[in-house]
Amino acid sequence: MKKIKFLAILFLGMLSINAQNKELADPKDTEVYQPVPPTVQPYSQQGVPSDAIVLFDGSSLTEWESSNDKTATTWKLNKADKSMTIHNGGTKENATIQTKKEFGSVQLHIEWKSPSKIVKSGQGRGNSGVFLQGRYEVQVLDNNNNDTYVNGQVGSVYKQSIPLAKASVATGEWNTYDIIYHAPEFDGDKLVKPGTLTLLHNGILVQDHFVIKGPTQYRGVPKYNSHGKASIKLQDHGSPVSYRNIWVRELK
Repeated sequence: MKKIKFLAILFLGMLSINAQNKELADPKDTEVYQPVPPTVQPYSQQGVPSDAIVLFDGSSLTEWESSNDKTATTWKLNKADKSMTIHNGGTKENATIQTKKEFGSVQLHIEWKSPSKIVKSGQGRGNSGVFLQGRYEVQVLDNNNNDTYVNGQVGSVYKQSIPLAKASVATGEWNTYDIIYHAPEFDGDKLVKPGTLTLLHNGILVQDHFVIKGPTQYRGVPKYNSHGKASIKLQDHGSPVSYRNIWVRELK
């Protein structure tokens, strides 16, 4: 009896599916024409997408300022290879810089290279970092023949997420980071939705929609605090790391 009931239910279900398919027999029933996506020219700004904000193209440092006091950065501008290199100018204990503009969710493209001359090891070699909204760090480090704690190696979300792979080029050559970052959402002081981060290192997926645990902490457990848009920071960690070709596309 149970088998007969099951077959009857199955038969009725198939009749229902067939009826739905007949109702949607015209292909136009499942075609959508709105909203129309905007057109983006991928290489219109000297290789940069047409809707991107260029933060550094090698011509000047005007989009950046010192994170300490918002004065002009002391980093060295290298017009020959269109890059800038961490430099404290002998006047600042920390030469970390930040964008003058503030951002929320972004697609960020940035290229970096560690010094070709190896003088230190561990966290002391080619150490820097890219901070989204000034709080959430993607680690920059020369890990070639240089092991360290894996949640602090190159391509990690520092002290939070081990990269899926190590995809570095040779020491002293240019690396590429492409970051898709969705900012956390708050209702007053309450966290509604944590931030997420996807990272391609030299075209290799190394962070896959990682759910950020909170602001980067060297010691202790990260904890979210409510905030809005904020600057992108490039960290001075005592090593002359260089950066070039930096642009963002704001994500709505």
